[in-house]
Amino acid sequence: MNFDRIVGRLRPWLLAALVILSGALLVPAAQAASFQPLEIVTKSGVHVFSVEMATTEQEKETGLMYRKELADGKGMLFDFSPEQEVSMWMKNTYISLDMIFIRADGRILRIAENTEPMSTKIIPSRGLAKGVLEVIAGTAQKYGIQPGDRVAHPLFNGR
Repeated sequence: MNFDRIVGRLRPWLLAALVILSGALLVPAAQAASFQPLEIVTKSGVHVFSVEMATTEQEKETGLMYRKELADGKGMLFDFSPEQEVSMWMKNTYISLDMIFIRADGRILRIAENTEPMSTKIIPSRGLAKGVLEVIAGTAQKYGIQPGDRVAHPLFNGR
């Protein structure tokens, strides 16, 4: 076989690969998250976290699903504005989390500690919440975070 014949046979495959590659390069990086500081004021002091924001419906539906790890001091803050009854679950979430339900004034309403990975069990706010902070399981106990503690972040009025 000569060179022209080989190139002729490969041309459709090369063009397809080029189209796929160029399309991938034009798409922005998926979930290139920006992190924001969030502080929780407890009896033991101020604890600072770096949080990803989940504001769109897709971000809120996906949350921390499929992640294999979450570093101490990191988390995801879900914006459920306006304040409302909120229900969460752990479907497709591989790591156990603490879910911290936060009222519009920045006070912690409820904490669901050590949630069960991969569970479809509903975890309710049990009251009106404007935000939910998800952090690695054990965080609330480690830092002494309790209902009534204040969360400082621009999402909440009482910051």
